[in-house]
Amino acid sequence: MFAMLSAPIKITLIILGLVVSSFLQAENIDFARDIQPIFAEHCTICHGPDEQKGGLNLTEKKSLHSKLKSGEPTLVPSKPEDSELLYRISTQDTGELMPPPEHGSRLKPAEVALIRQWISEGAKWSQHWAYRPLKQKPLPKVHGSAWVQNEIDRFVLAQLEARQLKPSPRADRHALIKRLSYDLIGLPPTPKEVSEFINDKSPEAYNRLVERLLASPHFGERWGRHWLDKARYADSDGYEKDRPRMNAWRYRDWVINSINADLPFDQFTIEQLAGDLLPNATPLQKLATAFNRQTLTNTEGGTDREQWRVAAVMDRVETLGSVWLGLTVGCARCHNHKYDQLTQKEYYQLFAYFNNGDESSASIPRSRQALVDFEDTRKIHEAKVNALQSKIIEHDAVLEKQWPALEKKLQAELAARPASAVAFHALEFLSAQAQQNPKVKIQLQEDASLLVSGDNPATAEYELEFKTSQREITGIRLEVLPDPSLGAKGPGRAEHGNFVLNDIRVYANTERKFTGKPIALAKAAASYEQKGWPAQNAIDGKTAGGRTGSGWAIANQFGKPNQLTVTFTKPFKADSDIFLHIVLDQKYGTQHTIGRLRLSARTGHAADDRIPVAIAKLLAKPADQRSATEKQSLIAFARGLDPDAMRLQSDLKKLTEGAPKPPVMSVRVIAQRTSSPRTTHVLHRGEFKQPRDKVSPGTFATLPTIKNRAQGDRLDLARWLVDGQTPIVPRVTANHIWSHLFGEGLVRTMNDFGARGDAPSHPALLNWLAVEFVQLNWSRKAMIRLITQSATYQQSSRHRPELSEIDPNNHLLHRQNRFRVQAETIRDLTLAASGQLSAKIGGPSVFPPLPPGVAELSYANNFKWKTSNGEDQFRRGMYTFFKRTSPHPNLITFDCPDSNVTCVKRNISNTPLAALATLNNTVFTDAAKAMSKRLLAERAEDTARIQLGFQLCTARQPTPSEIGAFADLLTKAKAYYADNKDAAAAFNGNPEASAWAVVTRIFLNLDEFITRE
Repeated sequence: MFAMLSAPIKITLIILGLVVSSFLQAENIDFARDIQPIFAEHCTICHGPDEQKGGLNLTEKKSLHSKLKSGEPTLVPSKPEDSELLYRISTQDTGELMPPPEHGSRLKPAEVALIRQWISEGAKWSQHWAYRPLKQKPLPKVHGSAWVQNEIDRFVLAQLEARQLKPSPRADRHALIKRLSYDLIGLPPTPKEVSEFINDKSPEAYNRLVERLLASPHFGERWGRHWLDKARYADSDGYEKDRPRMNAWRYRDWVINSINADLPFDQFTIEQLAGDLLPNATPLQKLATAFNRQTLTNTEGGTDREQWRVAAVMDRVETLGSVWLGLTVGCARCHNHKYDQLTQKEYYQLFAYFNNGDESSASIPRSRQALVDFEDTRKIHEAKVNALQSKIIEHDAVLEKQWPALEKKLQAELAARPASAVAFHALEFLSAQAQQNPKVKIQLQEDASLLVSGDNPATAEYELEFKTSQREITGIRLEVLPDPSLGAKGPGRAEHGNFVLNDIRVYANTERKFTGKPIALAKAAASYEQKGWPAQNAIDGKTAGGRTGSGWAIANQFGKPNQLTVTFTKPFKADSDIFLHIVLDQKYGTQHTIGRLRLSARTGHAADDRIPVAIAKLLAKPADQRSATEKQSLIAFARGLDPDAMRLQSDLKKLTEGAPKPPVMSVRVIAQRTSSPRTTHVLHRGEFKQPRDKVSPGTFATLPTIKNRAQGDRLDLARWLVDGQTPIVPRVTANHIWSHLFGEGLVRTMNDFGARGDAPSHPALLNWLAVEFVQLNWSRKAMIRLITQSATYQQSSRHRPELSEIDPNNHLLHRQNRFRVQAETIRDLTLAASGQLSAKIGGPSVFPPLPPGVAELSYANNFKWKTSNGEDQFRRGMYTFFKRTSPHPNLITFDCPDSNVTCVKRNISNTPLAALATLNNTVFTDAAKAMSKRLLAERAEDTARIQLGFQLCTARQPTPSEIGAFADLLTKAKAYYADNKDAAAAFNGNPEASAWAVVTRIFLNLDEFITRE
């Protein structure tokens, strides 16, 4: 309970205000800019959206200006001495002090003074800067207008001039071309490109360089990599199993191509969040929704699918919050946000947009050329099919003429051979084995069944021999039986009890000799068939393994008996005992083999063994009463009895099966749930099993209202984000673009534009950039062009000692920033300088060499790192297969994110391990060797070689002292390898190449090489 102010305390506050007033700015205090961050840091954890101790919420104007439970006003506008708030943050009474000493340090005198001045000025409330509507304001006036290249410079110069500072001079041309090349395409400029730019005296030389790099196909790779961090792209599922996603790269290619084509960011957003919901969505628009499928997927056995589905939806919500809104929305998953005006209910309103997006797959063309080639092949095949169908039609006409005679014959057959009782007879067991695997044991049980044990191979082919005293067999029955020794009690040997019977073949003879072809099988019928795996698959003659194979399976019938009966085309008759050789072919893989079975001989004839019941009924019907459809059914049956018709049908089947397949691949995407839409609830403490109040799709009260269609879906959300009226989105996106060109954003807390985040260093500039971005039709390239053509961007990055205390972190942008490049770029630069880098763009992920022993330690049985060959060893780093549980070590060493969650800003560390990697890792030592051979081949004289190698890595010529240092190193290396020829042969083939490799290793380890100046 807050206490009333006493007179002595009021006097103390007045004196405090007089003492610190000299530190305050002459301009008016802005609540959002100056006061809200203080409250967020010190107060709102107890007096915020989630908890309101004493009934006070410092994030709401109404609460701040209302009376406390004690009846005292929290603050009195223009009267700081009457405001309980000011007393509580400045009192020396630790029992009254806020925040309490045990909850945190007290406010600094300057912070108290700011709050006092704010109250003195009337305690005016203002909306948080990130949520304010976008509005273009007049450009600031500056004195040094000669330095200004475009509008950006006016905002920067105005702040510098206000502090009587000047910007840094323009960087030299060597630094500018290197900077632009690193920033825009992530590759070093070639000596030829450097020379052309240095010698181009046109005033448009720099702008032409910008345009050339923006038009480069490598631009999409460099800026696509930035986006893939945000998309948490990876080539595997994550979690314990971490299975590979072999076609995930199609989304990566979509990103590269979209950025190269400068797909406007609003459309770029819509297609990724809701491309499947666009009218007449194209395959590529559906592919774009793979952004939503970059979530981790848990495929471990025994997991609750709903739990991990909810976890994936939460990840999509929180990714959207970071990438587009710049807010830590995940803090509202379990309770109201502690610092921002974001409630738990609003979190689940946003959740509702994603809750009915089901994980699906889409067939995506492999390439445009592949589609063209396919269409040509398809037309040729279609012509062949049409020609064969014409022959079939002609032959059907012949069959129609022959039908009366055939009909009489069939009716006579039905009358002469009525159905006899079908029976099944136990077989006398002779032998059993699994072909080529003697460790598989197949043993006879007391009930005449066979139990399989021992080795459990991925595939198996059982060869079984029996004898029967029956004299006429019409088929075979296979029973698959449960057993306690099998996974899930069987009947299969797979962990879950399933199996796949790809093919069953039956050989019969009156001797125990089996040669020639198996008995022709007419049909197969089962007591149960798994969807997509019918009994007929077991006799279709296809034995190809894998998921594309053909076979009979019984999923969802685990632990239960089932049976398959195959009927012979013709009965097998004999005058003595019949020997049977039965082959059960099981090629699906992953141990999908039968664990317990029993075989019986079938005797007798069912009514439909030769003439199906339906045909028999039609034959009994007077010809003049048959419909056209019934007549066609009889002709179709007649085809099966006519050798020429059967040959034509067989040819048609083969031709149809051999039809060219569309050049497509399956990619994981999102598709909207069309039936039984899910209802969204607030989840108590984020627990999926604890639903509370029902909510509808919606966003945050602090942002403009969204207009949903019907029930509200992802398309509504995506369009709202980029309608130009949601101000935080263009601010966040402009800040991202700026950060990639300066190493830091105007708002340095890239993922937090909320109350706890940093305020923008140049708020007016950020506002102007956001407005400009929308007016430029959300063009990423136009924004980059605008920024890179500014004098601010072109400044030198040299440290200015005189500003070390005034602006130590370069918040005022008095110079450019200097920073180490990203993990993938370090490798790209190295391969480019050595001449090894492949310029190939797009395609499947590759597997460059790993350090010895890493693969054996890191990869499970579901995946093997098969080192790529040829140019694939030297592709850009963004194409390296990224396995979440064990990324390539070089990437991790240089701070590549793990892709488990979105990353809007990478860390940049400086560790001894990084230096050791570039000096000793195989990628870098091999590059040094290749570079040495490049220098030897391209230049004849040592000094020229030093100059070339140095320029390849730094985009400038070495100074005389630098040439001298490298020449001394070269001399020593030559002397060493001249005396140690075996070492030279082992290192790089010969003494001279080895000596040069020593020098090139130093080139590639220069700080200047891996640093963006």
